[in-house]
Amino acid sequence: MRNVLHAPCPICKQEIEYIYQTEEIPYFSEILIESAVCPCGWRMADTFILRNGQPERSEIRVSGEDDLSVRVVRSSAGTIEVPELGITVNPGPASEGFITNVEGVLDRIEDALDIALKTADSEERDRALSIKAQIEAVKRGEESITLVIDDPSGNSAIIRNPKDADADQEEEQAGQTSP
Repeated sequence: MRNVLHAPCPICKQEIEYIYQTEEIPYFSEILIESAVCPCGWRMADTFILRNGQPERSEIRVSGEDDLSVRVVRSSAGTIEVPELGITVNPGPASEGFITNVEGVLDRIEDALDIALKTADSEERDRALSIKAQIEAVKRGEESITLVIDDPSGNSAIIRNPKDADADQEEEQAGQTSP
């Protein structure tokens, strides 16, 4: 369902469209996506899970190219962490929710590093370039990382297709019964 409301921009007071849309994410829940964009440059986007949520911690070991397509839902309250890269993305007052996949999260981290590189000193520059190289190796399936999302609102998740998880479990069980 999609609803459009007309209301003033909180910055310039020009009337703009606020879009509220619900979507069903397979194997997960119904979500609400809200967004608005103003010609003055102000924008807003967030996602909310439309079920009662408890604090949630989701984690995935990214060890191959197939893991890059696993869906990631992050609310504006979610913290993203990649311990192997020393990366933590904390929510702030202008934090936005998003729906993407693991590769999209890595792309967002690379974009932030590109911005940081513009003003980095030599030590910061070396560290940022090293992290970018690690991300590229992960995307090629040459290195592994852990992606963690903590969300006190319970509105973030890492969603693997349950059919894939069932196949992984069957492989594990077959490996345990083999001599």
